Amino acid sequence: MAYTSQKIANWYFTIALFLFVLQVIMGLWLISNYVFTIPQEVVNVFPFATARAMHTNLLVLWMLLAFMGGTYFIVPMETESEIWSPNLAWFQLIALVVTGVVALVGFAFGWTKGRPLLEIPPPLNYMVVVGALVFLFNVGMTMFKARRWTVIQGTLLGGLVFLALLYLAGIPFYRNEVIDWYYWWWVIHLWVEGAWELVTGAIMAFILMRLTGVDRQVVEKWLYVEIGLFMFTGIAGTGHHYYWIGAPKYWLWVGGVFSALEPLPILLMVIDTMNHVRHRHAQIVNPHTWTIAMGCAVFHMIGAGVWGFAHTLPQVNYYTHGSQVTVSHGHLAFFGAYALLNLLVFYFAMPQLKGIEIYKPTRAKLGFWTMCSAMMLMGLTFGIAGVLQSYLERVLGMGYMTAQSYMRLWMGVTLVLGVFFLGGVLITVCDLLSPKAATERLD
Repeated sequence: MAYTSQKIANWYFTIALFLFVLQVIMGLWLISNYVFTIPQEVVNVFPFATARAMHTNLLVLWMLLAFMGGTYFIVPMETESEIWSPNLAWFQLIALVVTGVVALVGFAFGWTKGRPLLEIPPPLNYMVVVGALVFLFNVGMTMFKARRWTVIQGTLLGGLVFLALLYLAGIPFYRNEVIDWYYWWWVIHLWVEGAWELVTGAIMAFILMRLTGVDRQVVEKWLYVEIGLFMFTGIAGTGHHYYWIGAPKYWLWVGGVFSALEPLPILLMVIDTMNHVRHRHAQIVNPHTWTIAMGCAVFHMIGAGVWGFAHTLPQVNYYTHGSQVTVSHGHLAFFGAYALLNLLVFYFAMPQLKGIEIYKPTRAKLGFWTMCSAMMLMGLTFGIAGVLQSYLERVLGMGYMTAQSYMRLWMGVTLVLGVFFLGGVLITVCDLLSPKAATERLD
């Protein structure tokens, strides 16, 4: 590790990992509500809506902290300079963690804005904005001070700027419900399928370049494609959420078709890098990190691309909107696009932060394949339950609770798979917090 200011990233990573575990535990509680009859006394104290708010907001918080930590680790290496102000990085971390803790406690006591996925009340939203602005200022000043610009830096900074700006759209309320939901989707869709995609592309390009030794031009050319797709498919693809709010009919096709193309550059970047590695017979120091990169690209394409395209086509979404099919798509897409990306960053950075050049991959492999297998099967079981739900409710006209009884078997299987997934997460977290050096160089 060449830059001392990179050490701050380890704290971001460690806190993000603990929040990841808490998010999965909360998810297991949620799926238990579909399988078992929860006593009313428990529901009165801890209702489903509260648990769901915690589950989704923990997702956002740990992923943002991981992105920020990854940025603080990558930017010094890319700019060849220390972080402009480590003190600001510490302030930002403390502010965001305190905000997250207060938000979770507030949810338990009913302090919520009430909008799904954006439940954080306005005072806490302002704290998030302050944290984001401090982060942007610190990263921007590091880059401007270094005066060593690259496509990776520009894409990363651009994604972070869009990430901060789009979050502002979800703070105010609008009297017109259509307008309110319109801007709500700016955060929910354009955040994760626009700004986050740019951040993903930049981080993936940097790690592939450092991990495999592939030429910078190889990975950066796909970043240009990523930027183009953000401008066209990311923005236009938001329209697949406009079906139900009275937007013009052309959004039915524009939104359904374009949104499926967003993960394509990431997959092509990995394939192109793979070809260069094969032809050059280059040795990868930590091959398991490369495996995670390939898993990220494949899962990204399956969850966000293939499954997203199939689910968001107007003729399909007419029936599946808001069903467990949506849950299936969401879990596969988020795990592939962002959870595996963050795990890739963790396995690239955390051994280095602990002075380990080549780590022993035994536990890492067990955790990775357990998580990936469980999540793929969970995507299938959620999908089967969702198709069944869509048919029973929207074709046969059954009531919501009646349909739930027919889905219980598949939700029970999902609960078992979720326990296995938690096991994979715990193995991975333990391995990352205490990585072991390999006794010999891996081929």
